[in-house]
Formats: sequence, structure tokens, C-alpha cells
Amino acid sequence: MSKNEMETALLCPKMHIFWVFLIAFLFFGCNDKDQTAEAIKNIDLNLSVSRFDREFAKAGPSDLPLLKKTYPYLFPEAYPDSVWVAKLQDSLQVELLSEVGAAFPDFGQEETDLQLLFKHIVHYFPGTTVPQVITVTSDVDYENRVILADSLLLIGLDNYLGSGHKFYAGLPNYVAATLDRDYLVADVATAFAKSKVPRERDRTFLAQVIYYGKELYVKDKLIPFLTEAQRIGYLQEELEWAYANEEPMWRYFIERELLYDTDTALAPRFLYPAPFSKFGLELDNESPGRIGRFLGWQIVRSFMERNDISLSQMLNLPAEELFGKSNYKPKR
Repeated sequence: MSKNEMETALLCPKMHIFWVFLIAFLFFGCNDKDQTAEAIKNIDLNLSVSRFDREFAKAGPSDLPLLKKTYPYLFPEAYPDSVWVAKLQDSLQVELLSEVGAAFPDFGQEETDLQLLFKHIVHYFPGTTVPQVITVTSDVDYENRVILADSLLLIGLDNYLGSGHKFYAGLPNYVAATLDRDYLVADVATAFAKSKVPRERDRTFLAQVIYYGKELYVKDKLIPFLTEAQRIGYLQEELEWAYANEEPMWRYFIERELLYDTDTALAPRFLYPAPFSKFGLELDNESPGRIGRFLGWQIVRSFMERNDISLSQMLNLPAEELFGKSNYKPKR
């Protein structure tokens, strides 16, 4: 037997063992995911949805007492009935309610997805109260399109009429782009995730990046049935740009030593909603806003892939420790 033949003979059993372990790892990993998905699917959960927007649209002045009794939290006592009667008869309000009715003649798919979302929430955060869902209109208050309290979830449907709707004509494109029903359930997941991710005392840019990365990772767990673009609030092409440019963006932050910088100007440039991220380079106009959140997302994902730790433990881990144990290295 030649030396090459001997080496091949010795190598083959090792390769065989490697593939056996790899296949077993993938099998049990997939099996665990399947079991988790099945357990979540079988959670007994009763989600109540009330279409207040439709009830108010059909109401007259004589219906106000019953509406106020049914939804007292939507009728502050500081306002007399005359205010609500005027709103019922206001032409702009009538048009707003009509457009919402046309866009959401039923709420079936959203209700199904919300039920699945809250099943995931109850699985990962046991003891969570499932809120009553109330659909409302909010005069296109897109900054508060979803309000989640302990036992109440208000969803302003006039914020989900589609990016090209006439009501959004005066809004920046980057805002209007997410005023679509495709992002409704993801916005609810965001509202919940914010309540579970502790705010960092650390004032560094890295701590802020990790904070948003944790929030997005929670959404990975809560809405795996939605796309990554929906989870982060990007268009699909924006998400593809972020992945394609992940390595040069990360290099930009490293080379300029921005991770441990406490300059408050960094958040508006890279973390807050904006038409694009502000690197001060030619690529700015191509980049989506909030790119720092995307990078934080990848850091947290890298950490969770490499560390055996629960979701709740990860959420309470200091940003610098999480980053150090993530071994995050974007692909070139």
C-alpha cells in the first residue's frame, strides 16, 4: 500500500465519524426547532380583538353612551360629549374611517398572526398577560402606531394603509415605506420587545448598538413566521444592501474607533429612523437608516450561536461582555 493510499485509509474513518456527528447535530437541532414550533402551536390562547374603528364609523350621537361604557379608556372624562359628536360628523374623520374600512374590511389575517405572536410571547416569557386588542384610528400618529399596556393593545390602523396612500403624501419616503399592513404585527412585536430589553447604563455607542440588537433578536424568536425585512422594518432591497455591505460598515466603525465613543451625535447618524445612515461617504445615499441596529442584530446573533445561555440571561448581560463573547466577524 502506497503512502497516499494509507493516508486515505486512515482519513476515511475520521471523515466518516465527522459526517456522522454533523448529521446528528443537524438532525437534533432541527428536531428541537420542530418540537419548539409544535409546542408553541399547541398553546391554548384566546386573543380578543375589538374593531372599535368600525363601531365608531357606524355610530351616531345616540350610540355614544354605549361606546363610552364599552371603551371607557378611549373617552377621557376631560372631554364633553360634544367633542365626540363633532368628531363623528367631521368630514376628515369620516374620510379617514372610510379609508380604514376599505383597507381593512376584515382583520382575519392580522388576528391569526397576532395570535401566533402572542403564543410565541407566552412560550418565551411565561406569565405574560395576553392583552385585549382594540383597533382604532389615530390621525396618522405614526410615531405611536401601536400602544401596548399590560392588558390592552391599541393599533392605529390608519398607519397601515400602504406607503403610497394619499394620507401619507407629505411624509418622508422612509417613514411612509413602513406604513403598510406588512409591518403591523412586527410593530406589535417591537412594542413588546422594548418592554423586555433593559436599558444600558453604559453610554457608549456599542451599548446602544447592542441594545437594539437584543431587541431585534427577541423579534427573531417572537415572529419567525415574518421575514427579516419585516422584523427590522426595512424594504427587502435595503436588507440585502445591509448584508452585502456588512463587512465594510463594520470596518468603518472599527477603524474610526467609534464603538466606545460616547458622542451623542452617533445615534442620529446610525441608530435613529432616517432616510439613510450618515457615514460621510459616497455610499450614504444607498444605505438604509438605522444601520447600527442591523449590526447590533448580527452581533447578538453571533453571541447566541456561540454561547449556551437562555434568552432572559442574554437580555440582562452587559453589552461589553456580550460583545466580547460574540466573536463577531462579518464575512468579507
